[in-house]
Amino acid sequence: MAQINFGLEDLQAFVAVADKSSFRAAAEVLCISQPALSRRIDKLESALGARLFDRTTRQVSLTNLGRPFLEQARNTLDGLENAVLRLSDNAQQRRGLITVACVPSVAHHWLPDVLQRFAAQYPSVRLRVIDESANTALASVLSGEADFGLNFVGAQEPDIDFEAVAPETYVLVLPRSHRWAKRRSVRWAELADEKMVAVSRQSGNRLLLDNALAHLAQRPVAFYEANHVTGAIGLVEAGLGVAALPSLALSSSHPTLKGVALVEPEVQRMLGLIKRKDRPLQPLAATLYGMLQTPTRGKP
Repeated sequence: MAQINFGLEDLQAFVAVADKSSFRAAAEVLCISQPALSRRIDKLESALGARLFDRTTRQVSLTNLGRPFLEQARNTLDGLENAVLRLSDNAQQRRGLITVACVPSVAHHWLPDVLQRFAAQYPSVRLRVIDESANTALASVLSGEADFGLNFVGAQEPDIDFEAVAPETYVLVLPRSHRWAKRRSVRWAELADEKMVAVSRQSGNRLLLDNALAHLAQRPVAFYEANHVTGAIGLVEAGLGVAALPSLALSSSHPTLKGVALVEPEVQRMLGLIKRKDRPLQPLAATLYGMLQTPTRGKP
């Protein structure tokens, strides 16, 4: 077994520099001097026999070896912190850290209501939300970084339990001044002559729509593209086009945009709870998981 010649404070220093992309800013966060921080990084790199950062007078960036090590360092620190918190109050089972991974639309429009109710019952429990893309959320659960997740992908993963929670329908997001804003529905075929705003081809949303609409003789053409749903909404707000997006992404109180039902066909995605099959949830995480099994106010 390889001997470990660095300490916890060296890992913390490495993560802080990676987060801030700056030795000065990281030293301020850790409340140590910049030379002391540099010594910790030097010690870690020496122990690993690898350079973790590329450093210039203007910027600090991770090397090709540093990037994958950052993920492992985060998991180590989070796991240790979680273990200490749970161990220190194991008898009461009233404290700890729960990490939930989900897509941003769920984090913004649905999850807060459930977390608020959970926090009222367990005020000493800390909650961390990883609100990233569907693939990143899935990877967080698979790696163990998250206790469980809320996602639209994962059902096909052999190591994941996917429990369906609620369907979400795709709607046409358009300005309230648009000629279709007062309609109850719009057929997909009608979008052939519209300038469309779409999310990137790497997005789970885009893949789902492409598969669902593959049979249409005339498919909508994307004139503008954004990496994320929030970016697509911004382009629609700017008047550049209309977008087919999950209904949860559009707040019902949005002042300038409206969602109109898309039909023929109606396209849905299923929101589900995901967790590792081989990793039972800790009691507090299982409690929150149970609260999320039945959507209430704010459901998709």
